[in-house]
Amino acid sequence: QVQLVESGGGLVQAGGSLRLSCAASGSIFRINAMGYYRQAPGKQRELVAAITSGGSTNYADSVKGRFTISRDNAKNTVYLQMNSLKPEDTGIYYCNVVGLAYGYWGQGTQVTVSS
Repeated sequence: QVQLVESGGGLVQAGGSLRLSCAASGSIFRINAMGYYRQAPGKQRELVAAITSGGSTNYADSVKGRFTISRDNAKNTVYLQMNSLKPEDTGIYYCNVVGLAYGYWGQGTQVTVSS
């Protein structure tokens, strides 16, 4: 059984910062990539940022230069540092973990950015 425990969401004013974290535990082997997706009300879930086990990163154009994703492979934990937040960053952020033959989602954490 695999668990993804997310933390770090909340309410922040525009221009502020938040840091999300997601720790994977349980019967999980050889994680290839970890990342975050978000879903705003009435919109489809979209990739925010992802990072491979080798450290390669991928960001949505809308967050480049503002968000930084990192991971601790020993702890199976991924972090998303979000700076210069905008109201359009509001949504539920879901952690995603992908291996060779599996994929898991976290329960989601709410991020609300007020103008």
